[in-house]
Amino acid sequence: MRRFPGPALIGLATVLWGTTGTTQELAPEAATPPAIAALRLLVAAIVLLMVAAGGGHLGGLRGMRRPATLLAALGVAVYQPFFFLAVDRSGVVLGTIVAIGSAPVFAGLLAWIYDRTPPTRLWVGATVVAIAGVALLVAAGQEVGSSAAGVGFALGAGAAYATYVIAARQFSRAGNVLGSTAFIFALAAVMLLPLLAGQDLSWTVTPGGLIAVLHLGVLATAVAYLLFATGLETTRSTTATTLTLGEPMTAALLGVVAVGERPPALGWFGFLLVLIALTAVASEGRSNRFFGPRRRSL
Repeated sequence: MRRFPGPALIGLATVLWGTTGTTQELAPEAATPPAIAALRLLVAAIVLLMVAAGGGHLGGLRGMRRPATLLAALGVAVYQPFFFLAVDRSGVVLGTIVAIGSAPVFAGLLAWIYDRTPPTRLWVGATVVAIAGVALLVAAGQEVGSSAAGVGFALGAGAAYATYVIAARQFSRAGNVLGSTAFIFALAAVMLLPLLAGQDLSWTVTPGGLIAVLHLGVLATAVAYLLFATGLETTRSTTATTLTLGEPMTAALLGVVAVGERPPALGWFGFLLVLIALTAVASEGRSNRFFGPRRRSL
């Protein structure tokens, strides 16, 4: 995978991620957001650990920085239930776009704090445009009865996702992407296991439930995060986070086609602004000029 440009790998990962909200909406009614979140991570962790063990990538992980490991795992764990609750309360389109659209802002602030590398002017401009687009989407969501709590969950998911991106950058630079990703997701899965306590999981043995769990765990998580982690090796963390605005584009299309959501015209204008921001930051990702020395480690 390393022969492909980092932004291209990240872009493919975002397409897979963009299917998660629609998958939840099409899952059996008994499937709750906390259960889906925990099962998604559990299946993904098993797959990643098997692949990593088979390739001999689980050795040499003793040197993983503990603060960064915990932060990355916590970011992954918190993101899952917050995201699925956001989709459940606000819909596929609005929940996904607010979650991912807010992540670049949080990532820029975190990178500034931990890496001491101020964002580029292009990133700042693209992020401002993206924020404007997200604001219009939120306003449009109010017209169709989206929950304020759902927007709050989406913002929490964005902050958690940005935390993972900043922390995971440490391991992509170390070279053992597969091993570190498997370890982080296994730790995150353990963190979410309590969410399965008392849950009725009988829906998981139905055809629709089984397909939903396997798709979310294998394709939309294990494969997607491996693509993303590999892409991070040659892509700045703030740029990578903004590139993931491609996820809500996929979610919006699926929300309209598969779920039947119909955002008003104001929402589509906001969607266009997000698309413009994504295009701008993608052009930055083709250059190496944004690579700079890190001055601080987690």
